[in-house]
Amino acid sequence: MDMLALFFRTVLVYFVVFFTMRIMGKREIGKLSVFDLVISVMIAEIAVFVLEDLEKPILAGVLPMLTLVAVQLLIAFVSLKNEKVRRIFEGKPSFIIKHGKLDRAEMKRQRYNLDDLLLQLRQSKVMDVANVEFAILESSGKLTVVEKEVERQEDSEKEKDKEKDKQKESQGAEQSDELSKIKFEGLPLPMIMDGKVQEDSLQKLDKTRFWLKSELQAKGVKDFKDVFYCSYDQRGRWFIDRKK
Repeated sequence: MDMLALFFRTVLVYFVVFFTMRIMGKREIGKLSVFDLVISVMIAEIAVFVLEDLEKPILAGVLPMLTLVAVQLLIAFVSLKNEKVRRIFEGKPSFIIKHGKLDRAEMKRQRYNLDDLLLQLRQSKVMDVANVEFAILESSGKLTVVEKEVERQEDSEKEKDKEKDKQKESQGAEQSDELSKIKFEGLPLPMIMDGKVQEDSLQKLDKTRFWLKSELQAKGVKDFKDVFYCSYDQRGRWFIDRKK
Protein backbone atom coordinates (compact mmCIF):
# COMPACT_ATOMS: atom_id res chain seq x y z
CA MET A 1 0.00 0.00 0.00
CA ASP A 2 2.84 2.37 0.90
CA MET A 3 4.56 1.64 -2.41
CA LEU A 4 1.37 2.38 -4.32
CA ALA A 5 0.92 5.65 -2.43
CA LEU A 6 4.54 6.59 -3.14
CA PHE A 7 4.01 5.84 -6.83
CA PHE A 8 0.97 8.09 -7.10
CA ARG A 9 2.65 10.82 -5.06
CA THR A 10 5.69 10.74 -7.35
CA VAL A 11 3.54 11.02 -10.47
CA LEU A 12 1.49 13.83 -8.95
CA VAL A 13 4.53 15.79 -7.74
CA TYR A 14 6.17 15.35 -11.13
CA PHE A 15 3.25 16.98 -12.93
CA VAL A 16 2.97 19.72 -10.31
CA VAL A 17 6.66 20.61 -10.62
CA PHE A 18 6.50 20.33 -14.42
CA PHE A 19 3.57 22.73 -14.72
CA THR A 20 4.96 25.17 -12.15
CA MET A 21 8.22 25.40 -14.12
CA ARG A 22 6.25 25.92 -17.33
CA ILE A 23 4.21 28.67 -15.69
CA MET A 24 7.37 30.41 -14.47
CA GLY A 25 8.67 30.81 -18.05
CA LYS A 26 10.75 29.25 -20.78
CA ARG A 27 14.22 30.54 -20.02
CA GLU A 28 17.02 28.00 -20.27
CA ILE A 29 18.50 26.70 -17.02
CA GLY A 30 21.88 28.25 -17.87
CA LYS A 31 20.19 31.66 -18.31
CA LEU A 32 18.24 31.73 -15.06
CA SER A 33 18.75 34.72 -12.82
CA VAL A 34 19.71 34.20 -9.18
CA PHE A 35 16.10 34.81 -8.14
CA ASP A 36 14.72 32.23 -10.61
CA LEU A 37 17.38 29.74 -9.54
CA VAL A 38 16.47 30.13 -5.85
CA ILE A 39 12.79 29.54 -6.62
CA SER A 40 13.64 26.45 -8.70
CA VAL A 41 15.84 24.96 -5.96
CA MET A 42 13.20 25.57 -3.30
CA ILE A 43 10.51 23.89 -5.40
CA ALA A 44 12.76 20.86 -5.90
CA GLU A 45 13.49 20.64 -2.16
CA ILE A 46 9.79 20.83 -1.24
CA ALA A 47 9.00 18.09 -3.75
CA VAL A 48 11.61 15.83 -2.10
CA PHE A 49 10.17 16.44 1.38
CA VAL A 50 6.71 15.34 0.24
CA LEU A 51 8.05 12.15 -1.31
CA GLU A 52 10.26 11.24 1.66
CA ASP A 53 7.52 11.47 4.29
CA LEU A 54 4.32 9.67 3.30
CA GLU A 55 2.68 10.81 6.53
CA LYS A 56 2.65 14.38 5.30
CA PRO A 57 -0.48 15.37 3.41
CA ILE A 58 0.19 16.03 -0.26
CA LEU A 59 -1.28 19.51 0.16
CA ALA A 60 1.60 20.36 2.53
CA GLY A 61 3.92 20.14 -0.46
CA VAL A 62 1.71 21.43 -3.26
CA LEU A 63 0.62 24.58 -1.39
CA PRO A 64 4.20 25.89 -0.74
CA MET A 65 5.11 25.21 -4.39
CA LEU A 66 2.09 27.12 -5.64
CA THR A 67 2.94 29.93 -3.21
CA LEU A 68 6.47 30.18 -4.62
CA VAL A 69 5.12 30.27 -8.17
CA ALA A 70 2.70 33.03 -7.20
CA VAL A 71 5.55 35.03 -5.63
CA GLN A 72 7.69 34.52 -8.73
CA LEU A 73 4.90 35.63 -11.08
CA LEU A 74 4.12 38.66 -8.93
CA ILE A 75 7.74 39.81 -8.83
CA ALA A 76 8.13 39.14 -12.56
CA PHE A 77 5.07 41.30 -13.26
CA VAL A 78 6.30 44.13 -11.02
CA SER A 79 9.76 43.87 -12.62
CA LEU A 80 8.25 44.48 -16.04
CA LYS A 81 6.82 47.77 -14.79
CA ASN A 82 9.62 48.93 -12.49
CA GLU A 83 13.29 48.95 -13.50
CA LYS A 84 14.55 49.37 -9.93
CA VAL A 85 12.75 46.21 -8.80
CA ARG A 86 14.09 44.40 -11.86
CA ARG A 87 17.66 45.39 -11.02
CA ILE A 88 17.24 44.21 -7.42
CA PHE A 89 16.03 40.74 -8.36
CA GLU A 90 17.61 40.21 -11.78
CA GLY A 91 20.88 42.07 -11.27
CA LYS A 92 22.64 44.01 -14.02
CA PRO A 93 25.48 43.26 -16.45
CA SER A 94 29.03 44.08 -15.41
CA PHE A 95 31.82 45.20 -17.74
CA ILE A 96 34.85 43.02 -17.05
CA ILE A 97 36.69 44.43 -20.07
CA LYS A 98 35.82 47.91 -21.33
CA HIS A 99 37.49 49.51 -24.33
CA GLY A 100 40.15 46.80 -24.22
CA LYS A 101 41.02 47.42 -20.54
CA LEU A 102 40.43 45.01 -17.67
CA ASP A 103 38.31 46.45 -14.87
CA ARG A 104 39.99 45.05 -11.79
CA ALA A 105 37.59 46.77 -9.37
CA GLU A 106 34.55 45.26 -11.08
CA MET A 107 36.17 41.83 -11.13
CA LYS A 108 36.77 42.12 -7.40
CA ARG A 109 33.16 43.15 -6.76
CA GLN A 110 31.90 40.14 -8.73
CA ARG A 111 34.51 37.82 -7.15
CA TYR A 112 35.61 37.04 -10.69
CA ASN A 113 39.25 36.06 -11.17
CA LEU A 114 41.52 35.92 -14.22
CA ASP A 115 41.17 32.14 -14.56
CA ASP A 116 37.38 32.55 -14.83
CA LEU A 117 37.86 35.21 -17.48
CA LEU A 118 40.30 33.18 -19.61
CA LEU A 119 38.07 30.10 -19.35
CA GLN A 120 34.95 31.91 -20.55
CA LEU A 121 36.88 33.68 -23.30
CA ARG A 122 38.05 30.30 -24.61
CA GLN A 123 34.46 29.05 -24.48
CA SER A 124 33.59 32.03 -26.70
CA LYS A 125 36.42 31.00 -29.06
CA VAL A 126 38.52 34.03 -28.14
CA MET A 127 42.08 33.04 -27.30
CA ASP A 128 43.67 36.40 -26.63
CA VAL A 129 42.53 39.09 -24.18
CA ALA A 130 44.20 41.63 -26.45
CA ASN A 131 41.52 40.96 -29.10
CA VAL A 132 38.63 41.88 -26.80
CA GLU A 133 37.00 45.30 -26.91
CA PHE A 134 34.23 44.51 -24.40
CA ALA A 135 33.55 41.54 -22.13
CA ILE A 136 30.24 41.76 -20.29
CA LEU A 137 29.36 39.46 -17.41
CA GLU A 138 25.59 38.97 -17.66
CA SER A 139 23.33 38.48 -14.65
CA SER A 140 23.04 34.79 -15.62
CA GLY A 141 26.84 34.38 -15.27
CA LYS A 142 27.44 34.10 -19.01
CA LEU A 143 30.21 36.22 -20.55
CA THR A 144 29.31 38.21 -23.66
CA VAL A 145 32.40 39.03 -25.72
CA VAL A 146 32.77 41.76 -28.34
CA GLU A 147 36.01 41.52 -30.30
CA LYS A 148 37.91 44.48 -31.66
CA GLU A 149 36.93 45.53 -35.16
CA VAL A 150 40.44 45.01 -36.53
CA GLU A 151 40.51 41.42 -35.31
CA ARG A 152 37.11 40.69 -36.86
CA GLN A 153 38.33 42.04 -40.19
CA GLU A 154 41.45 39.88 -40.00
CA ASP A 155 39.31 36.83 -39.21
CA SER A 156 37.04 37.52 -42.18
CA GLU A 157 40.07 37.91 -44.45
CA LYS A 158 41.45 34.60 -43.18
CA GLU A 159 38.12 32.93 -43.92
CA LYS A 160 38.16 34.36 -47.45
CA ASP A 161 41.71 33.11 -47.95
CA LYS A 162 40.66 29.65 -46.80
CA GLU A 163 37.77 29.64 -49.26
CA LYS A 164 40.11 30.64 -52.07
CA ASP A 165 42.53 27.88 -51.14
CA LYS A 166 39.71 25.33 -51.17
CA GLN A 167 38.62 26.47 -54.61
CA LYS A 168 42.15 26.16 -55.92
CA GLU A 169 42.46 22.67 -54.49
CA SER A 170 39.17 21.59 -56.00
CA GLN A 171 40.31 22.81 -59.42
CA GLY A 172 43.51 20.80 -59.06
CA ALA A 173 45.74 23.83 -59.31
CA GLU A 174 49.28 23.32 -58.16
CA GLN A 175 50.42 25.57 -55.37
CA SER A 176 53.96 26.55 -54.62
CA ASP A 177 55.73 25.27 -51.52
CA GLU A 178 55.65 28.72 -49.99
CA LEU A 179 51.85 29.01 -50.24
CA SER A 180 51.28 25.46 -49.07
CA LYS A 181 53.07 26.04 -45.81
CA ILE A 182 50.75 26.70 -42.90
CA LYS A 183 52.04 29.06 -40.31
CA PHE A 184 51.27 27.80 -36.83
CA GLU A 185 50.54 30.42 -34.23
CA GLY A 186 50.39 29.16 -30.66
CA LEU A 187 47.95 30.41 -28.09
CA PRO A 188 48.87 33.60 -26.23
CA LEU A 189 50.70 32.75 -23.04
CA PRO A 190 49.87 34.50 -19.76
CA MET A 191 53.17 35.94 -18.53
CA ILE A 192 51.88 37.74 -15.43
CA MET A 193 48.61 37.22 -13.57
CA ASP A 194 47.73 39.55 -10.72
CA GLY A 195 51.35 40.61 -10.30
CA LYS A 196 52.77 37.08 -10.28
CA VAL A 197 55.08 35.79 -13.01
CA GLN A 198 53.89 32.58 -14.65
CA GLU A 199 56.98 30.39 -14.62
CA ASP A 200 55.36 27.72 -16.83
CA SER A 201 54.94 30.25 -19.64
CA LEU A 202 58.57 31.31 -19.38
CA GLN A 203 59.65 27.67 -19.66
CA LYS A 204 57.54 27.15 -22.76
CA LEU A 205 59.21 30.15 -24.39
CA ASP A 206 62.62 29.10 -23.06
CA LYS A 207 63.01 32.57 -21.55
CA THR A 208 64.03 33.93 -18.16
CA ARG A 209 62.58 36.41 -15.69
CA PHE A 210 65.39 38.78 -16.68
CA TRP A 211 64.17 38.71 -20.30
CA LEU A 212 60.61 39.38 -19.16
CA LYS A 213 61.68 42.25 -16.94
CA SER A 214 63.73 43.80 -19.74
CA GLU A 215 60.80 43.60 -22.16
CA LEU A 216 58.42 45.17 -19.67
CA GLN A 217 60.86 47.92 -18.74
CA ALA A 218 61.13 48.78 -22.43
CA LYS A 219 57.36 49.30 -22.33
CA GLY A 220 57.49 51.49 -19.24
CA VAL A 221 56.72 48.86 -16.59
CA LYS A 222 59.16 48.97 -13.69
CA ASP A 223 57.93 46.10 -11.52
CA PHE A 224 56.03 42.84 -12.05
CA LYS A 225 53.71 43.80 -9.18
CA ASP A 226 52.50 46.80 -11.19
CA VAL A 227 50.93 44.47 -13.78
CA PHE A 228 47.48 42.94 -13.32
CA TYR A 229 47.61 40.82 -16.48
CA CYS A 230 50.20 40.40 -19.23
CA SER A 231 50.25 38.01 -22.18
CA TYR A 232 52.59 37.32 -25.10
CA ASP A 233 51.82 35.56 -28.38
CA GLN A 234 53.95 33.85 -31.00
CA ARG A 235 53.87 36.92 -33.23
CA GLY A 236 55.65 38.89 -30.53
CA ARG A 237 52.60 40.92 -29.55
CA TRP A 238 52.23 42.00 -25.93
CA PHE A 239 49.08 42.74 -23.98
CA ILE A 240 49.71 44.58 -20.70
CA ASP A 241 47.06 45.68 -18.25
CA ARG A 242 48.48 47.58 -15.30
CA LYS A 243 47.09 47.80 -11.81
CA LYS A 244 45.42 51.07 -11.05
